[in-house]
Amino acid sequence: MQAHSDLQQTIDKLINIVGKAHVLSDDNDTRLYRQGRRYGSGRVLAVVVPGSLLEQWQVLQTAVEADCIVIMQAANTGLTGGSTPFGDDYDRPVLVLSTRRLAGIQVINEGQQVICLPGATLDRLEKELAVFNREPHSVIGSSCIGASVLGGICNNSGGALVRRGPAYTELALYARVNEVGQLELVNHLGVNLGRTPEEILSKLENGHYQLSDIENNSSCCASDQRYAHDVKQIDENSPARFNADPSRLFEASGSAGKICVFAVRLDTFEKIPSQVFYVGTNTQQDLTAIRRFLLKDLPRLPIAGEYIHRVAYDIGAEYGKDTFMFIEKFGTARVPAAFAMKDKVDGYLEKIHMKGWSDKFLQLMTRFLPHHLPKRMTEFRDLYEHHLILRIENQDVERVQHFLAQYFAANTTGSYFLCNEEEGRKAFLHRFAVAGAAIRYRDTHRSEVEDIVALDIALRRNDHEWVETLPNTMDKLIIHKLYYGHFLCHVFHQDYIVKKGVDPLEIEHQMWHLLDHRGAEYPAEHNVGHLYIAKPALKNHYQILDPTNSFNVGIGHTTKLKNWKSS
Repeated sequence: MQAHSDLQQTIDKLINIVGKAHVLSDDNDTRLYRQGRRYGSGRVLAVVVPGSLLEQWQVLQTAVEADCIVIMQAANTGLTGGSTPFGDDYDRPVLVLSTRRLAGIQVINEGQQVICLPGATLDRLEKELAVFNREPHSVIGSSCIGASVLGGICNNSGGALVRRGPAYTELALYARVNEVGQLELVNHLGVNLGRTPEEILSKLENGHYQLSDIENNSSCCASDQRYAHDVKQIDENSPARFNADPSRLFEASGSAGKICVFAVRLDTFEKIPSQVFYVGTNTQQDLTAIRRFLLKDLPRLPIAGEYIHRVAYDIGAEYGKDTFMFIEKFGTARVPAAFAMKDKVDGYLEKIHMKGWSDKFLQLMTRFLPHHLPKRMTEFRDLYEHHLILRIENQDVERVQHFLAQYFAANTTGSYFLCNEEEGRKAFLHRFAVAGAAIRYRDTHRSEVEDIVALDIALRRNDHEWVETLPNTMDKLIIHKLYYGHFLCHVFHQDYIVKKGVDPLEIEHQMWHLLDHRGAEYPAEHNVGHLYIAKPALKNHYQILDPTNSFNVGIGHTTKLKNWKSS
């Protein structure tokens, strides 16, 4: 490692570039950036927060000259620790480069496409596109917690919208450290911006380019063109989408922070009038039959199809209630600031040995709040184990209603209702609240819970037996099993709340063996981070992008050493 004087010299250079207020080195100031939302943490030399693309380039130059590891971070909303350090066993100083101040969005081609800078959020993009009656790739879930557009691209995030598939583009502007250790800027954005990095970055950020500079006849695409076809192949013995799919790894797409992305160019999507069905049943066969009808026989793909198991429903209703009601009251735009404030409070409480008290207080407060879920949803919770929320395009609603009415007339194990606008909105918001509820449960039951094992899996498209049955030896080590996910894609999120004294890592590895036996792929859409092992296609992608192993080292259980040396 470098001498203290050299490290201080590096910090001084960074201060000269971005200003002292935007170079953070105190543990209290860096805590929010060096801890994952759910998983992973480590020490850093500094967190640097540039205020322009040119500053970001200059920070990179300084980092490469000082032989620092760079961890790119946008909103830090990932669930596998993929944008934070992990441990303290790095062979070089670690810099976290936060892009949160670089929130530019440029709408081009009359709203058909956008160019997003590194800190652009899905929430902000959704608002920008509203005037064009269009939407970004994702509009529920990640958008609620301030997730960045680039984070979705870099991690091939899947999202809940069936027609759109994983976040993907082949049009990006990025920097990489090449084979001889030199920093280079690659402009594959499809916009003519000049020759030098300084010219390219300044022109882009200031929007100083003409309509004629935008190339629209490229063979490169700005969204996944195959997924609508792939997800409909319901008899294929393989998953529809997963992070290690080599056909969906292209430069920035699936890069997982192994390059520094300055901008991506993306397609937008027309808003489609729709209605929501709520389905409940006590057998997996019912939902399998509905899924096969929707993907095979419906003229158009459904817009979304979200699954919630009863246990996940209950945990979400109790431990996700404050998140649900905060979004109802204040909207999604204020959620990131609320998370940041809570993190500061948590940092202070940990210092005085009161870890988890903020969660206990918030949980206590929710008990005095009124019941927040619609009556018909609550009734279905009491009647049925499995819940499916379907968003269907208006012109297909009558056909879906006819199928469901006939199906449940012959199969009395379930039922459905067509939601009014409020019920539909709250059903999808509850599905989102479920996703963070396990964390709150853990943090308010520290004496009983060791930790959470959170898996993100893609089952085979032809899999009829999608409900998991664990061996009794494993089942008795778990307090609660939360199953929820994107049902039509057969992508499931499975959170296991593990009993105190049980090794979560051992449980996780046992789960992997079970999933391998079932022909599942994992992770499906949250990427490997520091939680999963990168499969060969993914590791190869990382090594091509980052031949000196300078960016986000160690992800996917790869080596942390320079030039990919084995330890």
